[in-house]
Amino acid sequence: MAHDKLKGYIADKKAAPDNYMTDVDGKVGQTYAAKTTPHMYVINPAGMLVYAGAIDDKRGTKQDEIKAAKNFVVAALDESKAGKPVTIASTQPYGCSVKYK
Repeated sequence: MAHDKLKGYIADKKAAPDNYMTDVDGKVGQTYAAKTTPHMYVINPAGMLVYAGAIDDKRGTKQDEIKAAKNFVVAALDESKAGKPVTIASTQPYGCSVKYK
């Protein structure tokens, strides 16, 4: 989905404000070897990849599961912002497979 359309889609769904990147041609995904959507990456201020993998440890979409999940992305961001090494630097991503052209 093109960036301008994605912005409208997010507004229509009343999604929480967040940072996102569109990769219409798949070049960034291929560079980072993204296998699933979502496949999360945390890059520190120095430009180093410090986490790659799943959002959390629960594959479900139920609110109870999400609330009980260990969020790997939040943990990586918190540790990285605090100047600490990321404890869990990679996990197995889950979701739909990415199809590149």
